[in-house]
This record gives sequence, structure tokens and C-alpha cells, in this order.
Amino acid sequence: MNEEQLRRKEAIALTYKPDAENAPVIIAKGKGKIAENILKKAQENQIPIQENPSLVSLLGQLNINESIPEELYQAVAEVFAFIYRIDQTQGLKRR
Repeated sequence: MNEEQLRRKEAIALTYKPDAENAPVIIAKGKGKIAENILKKAQENQIPIQENPSLVSLLGQLNINESIPEELYQAVAEVFAFIYRIDQTQGLKRR
């Protein structure tokens, strides 16, 4: 097995509804098979995926339905900016 195969996948899914929430919220998280299922669902629904192991590690310490802490606003804003740019390129509009 190579290093990539030995490293266990981890995934975090976020949502942000500015009219209802003060900060993005963790809506799903998992490792191994659960992470693979999260990534598969994202792909099926054409949701952009950004790989950032450091951010995933930090967000993985939070609970589902928990808002991200203020210290992570900048890092998460960069993820949402990444998604926005992809959506603009593909002509998509997310809810």
C-alpha cells in the first residue's frame, strides 16, 4: 500500500444561510467510508470539493450542527470564495 492508500479519508460538509445563521455550520462529517459517502453525495449533486487537510482537521473537532468558531472564518471564507468562483465559471446559482 502506498501512503495515499494508508491515509484515511476525512470529509466535512458545511452550509451557510446568511439570513438564518451568523456563521457556517457543520452539516456532515466523517472518516473512512462515511467520508467517501459524503464526497460521493457532493459529486452527485455537483457540489464543489476543496481539499484542505489542515482545515478538515480543525473542523473535525466540531460537532454536527455546530457553527464554526470565529478563528476559522477566514479559512472557511476562502472555501466559500472557491465555490463561488466555480459556480460563476459554470453559470450555477446555489441556494
